[in-house]
Amino acid sequence: MADWSEIEALPSPKLLDLFAEDDGRLDRFSLDVAGIHFDWSKTHLTADAVAAFERLAKASDLAGKREAMFGGEHVNVTEDRPVEHTAERGEGNAESVARSRRYHERTRALVDAIEAEALGPIEYVLHVGIGGSALGPHLLVDALGREDSRYEVAIVSNVDGMALEDVFKRFDAKTTLLVVASKTFTTTETMLNAESVIQWMTENGVEDPYGRVVALTASPEKANEWGVDDTRVLPFSEGVGGRYSLWSSIGFPAALALGWAAFEELLEGAAEMDRHFRLTALHENAPALAAFADLYYTQVRHAETRAPFAYDERLRLLPSYLQQLEMESNGKGVTVDGKPVGRPTAAITWGGVGTDAQHAVFQLLHQGTHLVPVEFLAVIEPGDTLPEEHHRQLLLNAFAQGAALMKGKQVDDPARSYAGDRPSSTILLDTLEPRTLGALIAFYEHRVFVNGVLLGINSFDQFGVELGKEMAKAAAKGGGEFDPSTTDLIKRAGLD
Repeated sequence: MADWSEIEALPSPKLLDLFAEDDGRLDRFSLDVAGIHFDWSKTHLTADAVAAFERLAKASDLAGKREAMFGGEHVNVTEDRPVEHTAERGEGNAESVARSRRYHERTRALVDAIEAEALGPIEYVLHVGIGGSALGPHLLVDALGREDSRYEVAIVSNVDGMALEDVFKRFDAKTTLLVVASKTFTTTETMLNAESVIQWMTENGVEDPYGRVVALTASPEKANEWGVDDTRVLPFSEGVGGRYSLWSSIGFPAALALGWAAFEELLEGAAEMDRHFRLTALHENAPALAAFADLYYTQVRHAETRAPFAYDERLRLLPSYLQQLEMESNGKGVTVDGKPVGRPTAAITWGGVGTDAQHAVFQLLHQGTHLVPVEFLAVIEPGDTLPEEHHRQLLLNAFAQGAALMKGKQVDDPARSYAGDRPSSTILLDTLEPRTLGALIAFYEHRVFVNGVLLGINSFDQFGVELGKEMAKAAAKGGGEFDPSTTDLIKRAGLD
């Protein structure tokens, strides 16, 4: 395992001193890729720190593992699988890329058929899934489909019946398309929700509800057994993990709502970031620099959380999306060899939407006792048609918050003083369109990968989500051994 002693010995300089001592700091720690500007100058990264992380990356064989991932090798060692989400956007192993293209052609053909009303008139799309099978499509449709969506789309993941009932009140069963997204087509919550939608359609006069179902799955035979005709089953590879799957057929509701051309632009934006990550030196590499900052704060400054704030309503779901991507990927306690990591792994990801968050959680960020690296996300071109002062104030608030976190303010009254020297990074998109959103999401994926490689862990399994689900299944069947507290709760709720 790579030696972390050099990293742990890195100094803790003051941000204002770093700017004062280096006129070229802004240029050194900012770059532009795929219509996105990245600025890490208000973090505590230094040239020496980056060089130390580059040496750690070399010792960890980041370059070799990066090529192994793109090359289709089984880098997901615990599940003995390749990692194929980059192949979905045309980058990587030729065989995987060719298979992904065939699947995309199949998806496009079904999009065209639905547009031509081959399944009858469709006005509503009800997508049921959970985790990555819901978070990704939901982010895409919410961010890009507010003005241009050709169908009304609802994404339901929660097994709480109220989530479905809210949709039933708004949708017409006779013009609704049900999309069921499940890698195994056995996910308990998803299949229960899907069965309830079928029942709702039947009760509301749909003669052949299964004829209005599209299945998105890596297990086509299971979808066939459930009642979905093979012409409406859109497969994807086993090597595409759930939280990396929006590029595959899991992105079908976005492709349908936004149009295939928009979906292709999304893929191309991600591919552009793939090429940048694969071909650019680490000190000029956006995912690598972001990961170096992440690791500096977790390993050197002992920060336990990090907080992205989206200063654009269209990106309001991004913090939730990143929670799964980052914490499910790198929330591990053992290395790829099964040994204890022995150091902090993923920070706890949380965040929100500006400017709302300024009046809720920024008190802690400015004057609290926790060190929280903050990430500001904003878009130069507004998404609204209101007077420009709205967007001007939005952006000025984002930029000013970063400046205030760094500079602070010292006055005689301690209650009104700000310590300053609090780090932030800024990600500024030229516009929010499929290409830039694709590049942004791919940036976060590769950032997670670099963090995982340097920590020596497998970012692509997620066994930690299974135990609670197994115990819930056992309890549902009247079995399972539980502690007195849990047994009492089950009894009080009338579930025994």
